[in-house]
Amino acid sequence: MKKLSTLAAGLIAMLCSTTNTFAQVTVTANATATIVTPISITKTADMNFGNVAVQSSTAGTVVLATDNSRTQTGGVTLPATTGTVSAAIFTVNGESAYTYTVTLPSSLTISNSSINMTINAFSSTPSGTGTLSSGSQTLKVGATLNVAAAQAAGTYTSTTPFNVTVNYN
Repeated sequence: MKKLSTLAAGLIAMLCSTTNTFAQVTVTANATATIVTPISITKTADMNFGNVAVQSSTAGTVVLATDNSRTQTGGVTLPATTGTVSAAIFTVNGESAYTYTVTLPSSLTISNSSINMTINAFSSTPSGTGTLSSGSQTLKVGATLNVAAAQAAGTYTSTTPFNVTVNYN
């Protein structure tokens, strides 16, 4: 009987210490996606450096700021009759409160027949990154016009428009 109770106690101990093992376990998960308003940009105004006068012996520049102010260097003067002066203006639209990056061109050539000038050092307000408060923001772009000594008189325009790219962050 003693052996039988020892055997029964051992069997009870083994049964109590065994755990159930399962070959597989399943759990579930949900999937979601949020479609946001696509970012867009539209032009409101073209860039215009206005009237510029040059000396015959010295090259110079006209810096057009995003607030439509101009400064000159070198042999360039800005006449009292300014002409039309405007930074390029764009409207960026998209998802409210989202931020976006601004990519500007590195340079642009404008010409009067076969005579060229270069525009470079593009800048923007906002600079580099903007925020779409209420889903919209105005983006202004300025740049530097490089004028040669004795630059020929006339109206200079770009043969192709320049690109301003915006992209959600």
